[in-house]
Amino acid sequence: MVRWLFMQLFCLPRFLVSRLLCLVCASLLSSAASAGLFGYQATQSNDLKMFPQWPSVLERHIRDNVPEGQCLTRKLDSCHVQRWQVFLNSLRKLPAIEQMRRVNEFANRQAYILDIENYGMEDFWATPRQFLYNNGDCEDYAITKLLSLKQLGYDTSQMRIVILQDTNLRIAHAVLAVDYQGDTLILDNQVPEVVSHRYVVHYVPIYSVNEQHWWMYLPN
Repeated sequence: MVRWLFMQLFCLPRFLVSRLLCLVCASLLSSAASAGLFGYQATQSNDLKMFPQWPSVLERHIRDNVPEGQCLTRKLDSCHVQRWQVFLNSLRKLPAIEQMRRVNEFANRQAYILDIENYGMEDFWATPRQFLYNNGDCEDYAITKLLSLKQLGYDTSQMRIVILQDTNLRIAHAVLAVDYQGDTLILDNQVPEVVSHRYVVHYVPIYSVNEQHWWMYLPN
């Protein structure tokens, strides 16, 4: 299984390789393992220091999550955070599955742009505020969806940002996974619908992370 994971690394962007090599070693030291997402075996760890960008984006979001003044006009399109908050408040009385669908749809309206073009670096995890102003790449969609659902009252322990390999496009990708009524639902910027992970056959999960844990994935 470890050999298989090392083979997968050669398909990923170079900036992910060194990080994932560390993750493989760390996962071998963990004792909790179970079959799960996309049918792969998940090994859990509590050491989030592997992912400095993740606590950073959570801390920056606390500072950023403030509406921009009175925002009485759309001139210069400068009221994204306030409109996001109004949008989330409009969902509060809807069923959970409808909330997820609308959050997925809302985030997916943003334009896709690579981090190197946006921030001059290969890998940058943006806050919702940065994403709504600057657009972003796949993990930015997933982060905004997770923090949207968190604000709606979802338990963050039931959600994960999943870094994976898209075997159709042969590229690294990221989605949000949400545990819901005995299933795991996938919110994906490449797919307009919210779908069960059981119906997705072209994604190979590498690792996932939430506010409490991270998981390494290996085939059963």
